[in-house]
Amino acid sequence: MFDFQKLEVYAKAKTFNSSVQKLLQSITHVNSSNKNQLQRAAFSIMLNIAEGSGRFTKPDKKNFYVIARGSTFECVAILDFWKDENIISEDQFSKLYCASEELSKMLFALIKKLGS
Repeated sequence: MFDFQKLEVYAKAKTFNSSVQKLLQSITHVNSSNKNQLQRAAFSIMLNIAEGSGRFTKPDKKNFYVIARGSTFECVAILDFWKDENIISEDQFSKLYCASEELSKMLFALIKKLGS
């Protein structure tokens, strides 16, 4: 087992990515480039956590966790826009928002732990 697979934040990122993929499959009336952007951002969270965990220095690890957190924010921005445009329901937004918020807090804790 790789180290990143032992991280709770990775497991949650994987679950979040799966939830986003299911949402994207259910949406047919959205520009494909917008769907692609959300798909890539959600996948980026788990990939950057995995890559960061394999780095040897704290600054290297931190950089990948910062990127993962940025991708989390990107997902929220897209979902927020889609909610306002009535592309997704308030309930769909709320569930993914809560998962995003949890990921963001966990990533922030990892980043803070690694210091400056």
